[in-house]
Amino acid sequence: MAEVHSDKDKKNNKSKGKKKKISPKTDYFLSQGIAYVDYKDIATLRKFINRQGRINHHQHTQLVTKTQRQLTRAIKRARQMALLPYTIVEQREPIYTSSKGRSSGYTSGAYGGRSF
Repeated sequence: MAEVHSDKDKKNNKSKGKKKKISPKTDYFLSQGIAYVDYKDIATLRKFINRQGRINHHQHTQLVTKTQRQLTRAIKRARQMALLPYTIVEQREPIYTSSKGRSSGYTSGAYGGRSF
């Protein structure tokens, strides 16, 4: 006889698929022999911050949980001491690079004569 499976059975069996292989974590600080994550070591802390200034996730840094907590504390302390910025401002190009459709003598309006 053919087996009949309901939708509930399919939902419950999601975990039976391929499991993600967990690679062993290679902790940067343990491999370098650093016992304490120092907030004054800015060069090392910058390795664990992304381009926006955010602290990288533990899956990206591959740090052990204890070291990730130490790193987070060190980065926050360095930010409070103004050794690291809270955010990194990237220079953007202006939205309006030319005055298409506007006369060159355009000085009034909501922008007060500023050109973009």
